[in-house]
Amino acid sequence: MVKTAVDLCLMEDTMPEFDKKSHKKLPKAVIMMVEKNNLVMAIKTLAQEENISLEVAKARVDAYEAALQDQQELSLAKIANRQGIPTELIDQSSTLDEQNNKGGTLVKDYVKSDQDSGFNSLKNGLNRQLHDMDYKKPLLPYWVKRVAVLLIIMAGLFFILWRVFG
Repeated sequence: MVKTAVDLCLMEDTMPEFDKKSHKKLPKAVIMMVEKNNLVMAIKTLAQEENISLEVAKARVDAYEAALQDQQELSLAKIANRQGIPTELIDQSSTLDEQNNKGGTLVKDYVKSDQDSGFNSLKNGLNRQLHDMDYKKPLLPYWVKRVAVLLIIMAGLFFILWRVFG
């Protein structure tokens, strides 16, 4: 586990200014900057707005970023569990740079070979949902009925006009 600046500061007690004031919630503007990965601007804005040092602001932003990343990983794991994807296949900790340094090129570790791809997958999923809802497909689709009615009307009009003008 990677330790954040807040954890390091709490363990070493190197930051005497770390009190209840620094534990309060970040301003919305700073939160938006952190979520958009504009960390330098977020740290400067937080330090200026709350009149604290850049080190304390950096520690708070790092702590918020770590909490945000943990929350995103939790929600990703929940979604993966709902979809039936094992959680060990989801690896958010390695970044693009780390993957490039390992092997030089990116290699896809997981390929779903047991499932159809593209349209067949979509069709199977839709059929499974319809089956779960106990929906029974009609014998003739709706569009076939509509086309048949139009053809019958056109044939009737043709026959009537042929008798009148023929």
